[in-house]
Amino acid sequence: MDEITPFHLDIPQSDLDDLHDRLARTRWPDDLPGVGWAYGVPVGYLRELAAYWRNGYDWRAQEARINEFPQFTTQIDGQNIHFLHVRSQDPGAIPLIVTHGWPGSVVEFLDVIGPLSESFHLVIPSIPGFGLSGPTGEAGWNIDRVARAWAELMRRLGYDRYGAHGGDTGAVVSDTLGRIDSEHVIGVHVNGALGFPSGDPAELEGLTEAEQARVAGYSNQDGVGYAMIQSTRPQTLAYGLHDSPTGQLAWIVEKFKEWTDPAAALPEDAVDRDRLLTNVTLYWLTGTAGSSARLYREEAASWGKPAERSLVPCGVAVFPGDLGIRSIAEREHEIVHWSEFDRGGHFAAMEAPDLLVGDIQRFFLRFR
Repeated sequence: MDEITPFHLDIPQSDLDDLHDRLARTRWPDDLPGVGWAYGVPVGYLRELAAYWRNGYDWRAQEARINEFPQFTTQIDGQNIHFLHVRSQDPGAIPLIVTHGWPGSVVEFLDVIGPLSESFHLVIPSIPGFGLSGPTGEAGWNIDRVARAWAELMRRLGYDRYGAHGGDTGAVVSDTLGRIDSEHVIGVHVNGALGFPSGDPAELEGLTEAEQARVAGYSNQDGVGYAMIQSTRPQTLAYGLHDSPTGQLAWIVEKFKEWTDPAAALPEDAVDRDRLLTNVTLYWLTGTAGSSARLYREEAASWGKPAERSLVPCGVAVFPGDLGIRSIAEREHEIVHWSEFDRGGHFAAMEAPDLLVGDIQRFFLRFR
C-alpha cells in the first residue's frame, strides 16, 4: 500500500502538563566546583535551561512553526515514516531529500526550507525511530534500510531524478542512498565528514595543518562515550532518558555544546535556544530517546569498514569543528565539490543556514 496521509502536529495538552510537572520535580545531582564542562553538563547551567524550558519556552508557538509546512506520513517496510514535503514554484526545480542526524530532527531545517525551496522540491523525513516517525517496532533498522526506505519514498512521490543532502547520520544515509539508488540519485551533498583515516601513514602525507588537526580529532576519545553507550546498551540508556526530561535535555545539550561552532561559549550562542529546546521536546514528546539510540546499535558492526567507491558526484561542506579531509573522502567518493567555511559548526542548517543553502545550491547547479 502506497497511501500517503496528511499530518498535522497537535500535542495533547496533558502531555505538556506532564512535561512541566516532571521538570518541576527534577531530582538534581551534585557536581564538583570549578570543573566547568569537563565532567559533563554543569548543574548550574542545566538548572537555568530547564527552568526556561518549563516557564519561558512556548511549545505551541514552535508547533505552529512546524505546521507551516506540509507534512505527511506513510508506511514503508512496516514502519511509519513522517516527512515534510515542500514543493518549489520553480518548474525546473530538482527534488532533494534532506536527512537529519542524531541528536537532530526535522526541526534542524526550518530556517533553510524557505530559501532552498526556491531551487528544490524538498522532502525532509524523520528517520525511523526518531521524532515524528515514532519508535521502530523491530530490529534491523540500520543505515542501509533507512536509505532503501528513502528510495521508496521518493518513488512514491513520483521523483525519478533527485538529489540527496544530509549532515551527521544524515550524511551517511545520503551517501548510502546514492549507492543503492544510483540510477536515480544525481548527486549527494553533505556537511561534515565522509570516510575515516585508514591508519596508513602514507595517507597522511601532504596534509595541511588544519587537516592534521582533524586527523587528531578522530582519535579523541573524550567525546565519544555517548556513541559507545548507544551502540551497545541503548535499552538500558532509554529508561533514564524516557522517564526524565531533564536527563533527555542533558544528553542532547551536551552534544550541542561540543559540536557547535568552537567560537561559541554555550550552545545558545550558536543556535537559537527555542529551536534547540524544540528539538529536545520532540524527542521527549515522541518517546524516541531509546529507539533513536538503537540506530547506533544496528550500525556499529559496519563502523570503519571500507566501502566500494561510489561514482555518484559528491559535494562536501566543511564547517568549524568538522573532521572532513578531502584526500580521505576521495578514497570512496567521487568528490566534485569541496567547500570550507570559517563560521558555523556541526549543526550547519541551524548555525549558518545562509552558508549551507548557498553551498547546496552551488553544488546542484551543475545538474540543472
